[in-house]
Amino acid sequence: MQSTARAPSYTNALLVSLAVINSAPSVTFRTQGQGAPAPAAPVSWHPVLLRPDDPDDRARLGSLRDSGAVRETHDRIGEQLAELVRCLHPGGFPDGRALDDAVAGVLAGADPRRYGTWVWYPWSGRLVRVLPEPEFRRVRTDRNRGKITGAEQLRLLDRRIGVVGLSVGNSAALTCAMEGVGGSFRLADFDAVGLSNLNRLRAGVHHIGVAKTVLCARQMYETDPFLDIELWPQGLTEDNVGAFVGEGAGALDLVVEECDTPWVKTAVREHARARRVPVLMDANDRGLLDVERFDLEPDRPLFHGRGGGLTAAQVRALDPAAARAYLLDVCDEANLSPAMTAALGRIGTTLSSWPQLASGVALGGALVTDAARRVLLGRPLASGRYYVDLDECVGRPTEGVCA
Repeated sequence: MQSTARAPSYTNALLVSLAVINSAPSVTFRTQGQGAPAPAAPVSWHPVLLRPDDPDDRARLGSLRDSGAVRETHDRIGEQLAELVRCLHPGGFPDGRALDDAVAGVLAGADPRRYGTWVWYPWSGRLVRVLPEPEFRRVRTDRNRGKITGAEQLRLLDRRIGVVGLSVGNSAALTCAMEGVGGSFRLADFDAVGLSNLNRLRAGVHHIGVAKTVLCARQMYETDPFLDIELWPQGLTEDNVGAFVGEGAGALDLVVEECDTPWVKTAVREHARARRVPVLMDANDRGLLDVERFDLEPDRPLFHGRGGGLTAAQVRALDPAAARAYLLDVCDEANLSPAMTAALGRIGTTLSSWPQLASGVALGGALVTDAARRVLLGRPLASGRYYVDLDECVGRPTEGVCA
C-alpha cells in the first residue's frame, strides 16, 4: 500500500512538542528481522510552510525558533523582491529609489516583516524565507521564458508525473523539478542509497542508508518547496502498482520508468496503457530515450513489441536466466553500446552489476525532461526509440553533427 500518511515528522526529540511539525508528512521505516520490529522514528522529507501574515503560523514560527532546532536562518527576501521587480520590468532594470518604489508597489502596503513564506526543512535544520508561491514560481522559472511561455509553465505545473526507480530516475525527477515540468510527483523505489550509488547519484557520503525516495523528495523540495510529492518507499508491488498509476482525477499524466525489475517494468506499462498514460524511459546506454505514447495509441504493444507479448504475471514467473534474457530483449540487446555488450558476460563474475556513469545519468535526466515537456504540452513526439549517442556525436569532430 502507498505510504502518504500525514504522520508527525521530527528530526530530534526536541521537536516532539512542536505543533508546527504535526502537519508534515513522514515515512516510517522498520528494520526487518526476527521477532517484533523495533519502533522506528519517522523520517522527515517534507518541508513545513509557514506564512508570517497568519497569526497561528507566527506563533508556530516563534515556537520553532525558541526550540533551538533551527540551525540556520536564511532570509534574503529583499534580494528576491528585487529579482521579482526586474523580472516584471525586463525593459529597464530599476535601481536606487526607483527599485525601492517598485518593491513597495509589489508589497502593496503589506508589512515587509510579514511578507512571503517561511520554509522549515526539518532534515537540515534550515529555516528559509521565500517569496509567496506565485511570485516564487515567476522568478524561479524566469530564465525559462523564451523557451517556455508563461502559459505553458502554468500548464506544466498542473501535471502529475510518476517516477519509478530513483537512481537514473533521480536525475529525471530533479531536472523536471528544476525546469518546472510537473508540479506533482509520485516517487517509487524500495532501495536506500549505498556507497556504490555515489558514482552517478547526486548525494554525499552522509546520505548512505537514506531511502532513495526520501533523498529525491528532499532535493526536489529544496529547489521548490511548493511542490506536491508522494513517496512510495516500498517500491511497486502487485497490490499497489495500479494505485500508483491512478485513475480519473488521481491518474498520472506521465510515467518515467527507470527500474531494474523486469516484471515491474512490464506491470507499470500494463496499467499505464490501460489508463492511456504515456511512458518514458532512459536506458542509460548510448543516450537511448524510449517513448511509448499510450495516450495516443492505447493498443500499442508494450516495449514496441519487443517483450514478446508476455504479461507482468508471466514475467514474474520467469527464472533468473529467463528474466535476464527478457530484459535484454526489451532493451534491444543488438543495439547496445560495445562497452555494454562486452560487460554483459562479465556481470556476476568480474562485474557486480550493470555499468552506469554519472554523465549518462545526467544526459538521461535531460532527455527525459525534454521529452516530458513535449508530451505534456502536446508537442509532436512519436512513439519509438531515440539515440543521442555521445560516442557518435562527440567522437566525430570533423562532422560535428549528432545524427
